[in-house]
Amino acid sequence: MFYDTGCYGKVDLGSVPAEVERRLASLPGEWLEYDAEGDAIVVRHIQPTSAPSLPTIAGELVRILSEIPAAQRAAIRGGDLFVHSDQAMQLVRLRVEPGGAVHVRWAHPDYAAAAKRPYASGGERLVDPRVQRLNGQVRFTARDAAAAVQEIQAVADGYEGLYPEGECRVERRGANAVQLDLVDVSLDVEVLVEHLGRVAQPGSLEGRVEVTSFADEAPERFARFVFEAGTTYIQRPELWASES
Repeated sequence: MFYDTGCYGKVDLGSVPAEVERRLASLPGEWLEYDAEGDAIVVRHIQPTSAPSLPTIAGELVRILSEIPAAQRAAIRGGDLFVHSDQAMQLVRLRVEPGGAVHVRWAHPDYAAAAKRPYASGGERLVDPRVQRLNGQVRFTARDAAAAVQEIQAVADGYEGLYPEGECRVERRGANAVQLDLVDVSLDVEVLVEHLGRVAQPGSLEGRVEVTSFADEAPERFARFVFEAGTTYIQRPELWASES
């Protein structure tokens, strides 16, 4: 799932009696509203900025649910609302279970159980390249190791991101071996992967690079690039990894 700043999702309320529908439709709200056609709580088209999003949305969600009489709550089918908290841009999930129970969970990105799939250039929604933060280590062999070192170093040194900081070390190790170490480097990972694929001998790429953000972007756009036997894979972090 990939969301921009704000709130996304919906909660299916199931069949609602006409008198309850009228009450729900009349409720004031900045973020949420009742959609009678879909029998659901949905996000309004115009999103405000005057109040902190998470407490406002959580309060409106509970306010709407509280209008449903106890006898009708068993019909609630449930659903999820995803909210980006205002300060650190952490993703928060407000889950309504069938029957109306509400759970609040903060995302904790984890790669331990994350699925790995082959990477295809241009097919991923990642952190804005201007604020990408790269960390990791990659090793490979090259027909001309000195030229490979020079090319990768030039890519890192010449990249015009918004945060020109961090440390990129590209070193020749032996006759044909090259090692790349990235520590909080401002660089577009897709540009780096393109150049690595050009200078590395087939089947020689090994290592990984993690992509986060200097600008507190939400974790849905984070990624880990894994290089194994020359093949490039991508992983997305599990956001709710502790769930059974």
